[in-house]
Amino acid sequence: MKYADLDLDKVYTYADYFSWDFDERVELIKGKVFKINQPDLIHQLISSRIHIKLGSYLDGKKCEVFSAPFDVRLPRKSKEDRDIITVVQPDICVVCNPEILDSRACLGAPDIVVEILSPSNTEKELKYKYEVYEEAGVKEYWVIFPAGESIMMYTLVEGKFVASRFMFAGDVFTSAVLPGFSLDLKQLFANIPGREEE
Repeated sequence: MKYADLDLDKVYTYADYFSWDFDERVELIKGKVFKINQPDLIHQLISSRIHIKLGSYLDGKKCEVFSAPFDVRLPRKSKEDRDIITVVQPDICVVCNPEILDSRACLGAPDIVVEILSPSNTEKELKYKYEVYEEAGVKEYWVIFPAGESIMMYTLVEGKFVASRFMFAGDVFTSAVLPGFSLDLKQLFANIPGREEE
């Protein structure tokens, strides 16, 4: 099967997803197919910097950090492949429960999910993924806005996400899930090629 052969109005499952063998990367959100665009330089730099900071902080701790491509299956009732209709590839995620990791990546909600926005994925990240991450029980959802050099964190409180204020360069970002972790946003967004002309 080719990507072009998919019926984008159909509801697919992880069993379908796992059987596909085409070059395009896709995600399933509530059974609907979303194509993943190739990340640009700014996206890759920000992702790399966050991964390095998290990896350094987590060294020797029980939690692990993963970067896309990394399938996160979010079951609703059954963990059977044919019943799972959401499979996402977060830019970065932190998993503290090793029991949800298997040979095919992650089966269950990571503790932290980080998504880096681009003009083509804003609706997907802020609407559709927000909903499935909240429903699945992700403890923190970090949304990075490269164009505005800012970050917003959603924290799960009694089953619902509560938004932080927007944080910008000059702010130091911290996480309740990772005590002692901090991210200097001025450093995160510093020295990005091409920004000098903007």
